[in-house]
Amino acid sequence: MGTTARELYERGRDASNAQRYAAARRLLERASARATDAGADLQSRIAGTMAYVLAQTGEAARAEALCREALDRDGVSAETQAIVAGQLGLLFTRAGRLDDADEMLTRAITGLSGTARANCLLNRSLVHMHRRAFAASTADLEQAVTIYEAEGDAAAAAEARHNLGYTALLRGDLVEALELMARSRPVIAAGSPEGAAMSDLDRAEVLRDAGLVDEAERLLDSVATTFGAARMRQSQAEAEYHLARSLVRHDPARAEGVARSAARRFRALGAESWAARSDAIRLEARLAQAVANDRLGIGGRDAALPTAAEFAATVDALNTCGFPAEATAVRFSAALAADQRGDGDSAERLPLLPRDSPTPLRLRAAEVRAARAQAHGRAAQARRHAAHGLDLLSDWQRSFGALDLQVSLAMHGTGLIFRGLAAAGDSRDPAILFDWSERARHLSQQVAPVRPPRDGHLADDLATLRMLRTDLSGTEWTTDPRVRALRDRVRDRQWTETGAGDLRPRVTLDELRASLDPDTAVLSYVFTGASLLCLVTTADASRIVDLDWPDVKRASDGLRADLDVSAAIRSGPMAEVVARALDDRMLRLDEALLGPLRTAIGTRRLVLTVPGLLAGIPWAMLPTNHARPFTLATSVSRWMQERPTTAQMRSVGFAGGPRVPRAVEEVHAAASAWPDPAVLIGENARVDAVTDLAGRVDLLHIAAHGHHAVDNPLFAGFELADGTLFGYDVDLIPHAPGTVVLSACELGHSSVRWGEEALGMTRVWLHAGTRSVIAAPAVVSDDIASTLLAAVHVGLSRGESPAVALAAASEATGHRTPFQCHGSGF
Repeated sequence: MGTTARELYERGRDASNAQRYAAARRLLERASARATDAGADLQSRIAGTMAYVLAQTGEAARAEALCREALDRDGVSAETQAIVAGQLGLLFTRAGRLDDADEMLTRAITGLSGTARANCLLNRSLVHMHRRAFAASTADLEQAVTIYEAEGDAAAAAEARHNLGYTALLRGDLVEALELMARSRPVIAAGSPEGAAMSDLDRAEVLRDAGLVDEAERLLDSVATTFGAARMRQSQAEAEYHLARSLVRHDPARAEGVARSAARRFRALGAESWAARSDAIRLEARLAQAVANDRLGIGGRDAALPTAAEFAATVDALNTCGFPAEATAVRFSAALAADQRGDGDSAERLPLLPRDSPTPLRLRAAEVRAARAQAHGRAAQARRHAAHGLDLLSDWQRSFGALDLQVSLAMHGTGLIFRGLAAAGDSRDPAILFDWSERARHLSQQVAPVRPPRDGHLADDLATLRMLRTDLSGTEWTTDPRVRALRDRVRDRQWTETGAGDLRPRVTLDELRASLDPDTAVLSYVFTGASLLCLVTTADASRIVDLDWPDVKRASDGLRADLDVSAAIRSGPMAEVVARALDDRMLRLDEALLGPLRTAIGTRRLVLTVPGLLAGIPWAMLPTNHARPFTLATSVSRWMQERPTTAQMRSVGFAGGPRVPRAVEEVHAAASAWPDPAVLIGENARVDAVTDLAGRVDLLHIAAHGHHAVDNPLFAGFELADGTLFGYDVDLIPHAPGTVVLSACELGHSSVRWGEEALGMTRVWLHAGTRSVIAAPAVVSDDIASTLLAAVHVGLSRGESPAVALAAASEATGHRTPFQCHGSGF
C-alpha cells in the first residue's frame, strides 16, 4: 500500500514549516493528486498549505485563487475553513490589503484553537504593526506566546517574542527590540538557515535605525543571498528594500538601484504595497543625489530630481495600501524637491503630523521645514525648525546610555545639524554660531554614563574575544564568525544594561566669555556641509572667521601617509626629503587653519572644538601651536564644567604591554617623576590588573601596541600580557582616572560618523569619566614617545595641567609630535 494523501500532506506541511519549499511543493502536489477521493476537507487543507508555499516562492495570484477555491468547496468543515481563511489573511497581509487581511485573520482566530489560533494571532499582529496599532499588536503576540508555551512549541514562542521585539522597534525602543530579538534568535536559528535569515532581517532593521549601517548592510546582503538561494522571492525583495533604506543616507546611487530591483520583484509577486514602499526609497535616493550634486555644483540642479507627478503617484499608492506615515514622508520629500526646483509657491503643501508619528518621520519633517525656510531666506525660522528636530532627537538619545548607540543615533540628526549650522553661519552672529556649534558637539556627547552591575557573562565574552584577537590575523579578526557572534553579544548586552545619565547643559557665549581669563582663547571650528568657519572667542571679543575649506582639504589629503612615513624613516638619505615634505604640509595646514586667526589669538593658550572631518589633524605639529598649551575639548560646555580647580595628582599608575621595545624603559622613566607610582609590566600587566589599577588612580599611563577598529571603535584597544583591553572594558571601569596618557600607535585615531562625530579610544576614556587624555592621532616612534612623555610626567608631578605639561615637554625636548591633549586639558 502506497503513501496516503494525508501522509503526503503532513510531510509537505512539515517541509513548509521548515522553509524547505521545493520539497514541500513536490509533496503537496503528490498529496493533491491522491486526494481526489479523500474528501473536500483534506483537499482544502492541501490547497491552503500549497497556497502558503506558492506565496513564499513568488506565485501570489495562484495562491489566492487556491484559497478561494478551497473556501468555496462544499463539505469543508468550519475548522478547515478557518485554517484556509488564515492562509488567505496572510496573503493579503503580504500584498498590503490590510482590511481584507484583518477580516480573514479575525475569522480564522474565531474558528480555531491551540497552535493554529496562535499562528493567526501572530499574523494578525503584523496587520496591527502596519497600522501602527502597537497595543493591539502586542496583545495578539502576548496571547500567541501564552498559547505556544502551553502547547510546548518553543520555536513558535521564540518567533512571537521576536515579533514583540519588532513591535518595540517600530515604537522606537531599540534597546527592547534588540533584547527580545537576541533572546529569540538561538531558538529560531536552530530550525533552519532560512529561519535564521528571517530573524536577521529584522535585526538588521534595528541596527540600521540605530545608525550602525555597516553592520546592518552586511547582514542584509547575507540574508538576501540566503533567501535567493531558497527561492524565497518575497523575503529576498524585503531584504533588498531594507538594504536600500539603509544605503539612501550614505550611498544614494546604489540605493536607487537596489530599490528599483526590489520594486520589480515585488510587482512580479503582486505585492503592490511593498513595491510602492520601494518606489518611495528610490525617489528619496534620487532626491539625495540631486541635493548632493547641487551642493557640489555638479551638473544641472534638476537633472536627477524626481518629478512632482512621480511623488504624487507614490503618495497615492502608499495611502491606498495603508501606509499613511510613509506617504507623509514622501510628501515631505516632494516639498524638498519642489524647493530644489525653485517652486516657491508650495509651502502650503507641507502636511501636519499626528503627535504619535514615529520619531524619524518627525525629524524628517523638521529638516524639510528648516530647508524650506532657508531656501526662502528665513534663517531664524530655519534654525527654529532645526532646533526643534534636534530636541526631539535628544529626547530619544537620552533613553540610551551606551556610547556607540548614542553616537550612531546621531545619524538621524545629520541633515538637521547641517541645516542649522548653515543658517547660523549665514546669520554672522557669534552667539548664534556658538550655540549651534555646541549643539553639534552635544549631539552624541550629552549623556554621562551610569555604570551597569558587573556582568560575569560579559566578562567571559570579552575574555574569549581577547584570546581570538591574539590568535587571529587582522583579516581573520574581521571575518571570523565566532568573533562576529561574540562582538554582537557584547554590544547587545551593553545596549540593554547601560543606563542613561544626566543631561549636560549647554553654556551660552556670554557665559563662556565671562568665565575666560585674558590668557585663554576658544576656537570653535564649524563645518556647514559646504564651508568651514571658525568662531574665535576671548574674554573681550568674539568674531567669525571664514576659512578656505578647499585649501584645508587639499592640505589634508595624504596627511596620514606622510605622518606614517615620517615616523618610519628617520635616518638615511630619504629622511631629510621626508621631513621637508611633512614640514611643508604642516605649514600649509597651519596657514589654512590658524593663519587667519593669529592676530586674534596672540600668545594665548587654546581650547579647540573641531568637527569630525578635522579629527585627524596633528594640531600640536602646526607651527602656530609649537610650545603652546591647547586642548581639544569634546565641547566647550563640558570643558567649562570639568576644568580642574587643581592639577595635583595624588596617585599614579603605569602599565607596559608586550612587544613594545622600549615600553619598560618608557614606563620606568615616566614613573621616576613620582614618589610612589604603581607599575605593571610583563606578566603583571594583565587586563584585569590594569582595569583595577585604572579604578584606583588619578593618572594612568599605558605604553602598548594599539588597535583601531573602524567598524566599531569600542572594539579598539591595546595589547596587554593576556590580550586586548577593549573600549568596552574601559567603559565598565567604575571610577575612571582623571588623566590618561596613551602611548600607543593608532589609539588617537577616530572614526568619523555622520559628519560631526568622531569616536575612538580617546573618546571612550572621556565617556568613561576621564577629564583629559593625552594621545596621538598618528604613529610616533618609540624612542621619541619615551623621551617626550617622561618629560610630560615631570611637569605633571609639579602640578602642571596636562596641556601645559605637554607643551613644556615638547619645547624642552625639541620633539614636535602628534601627541595632543583631549578633553579638559587645563
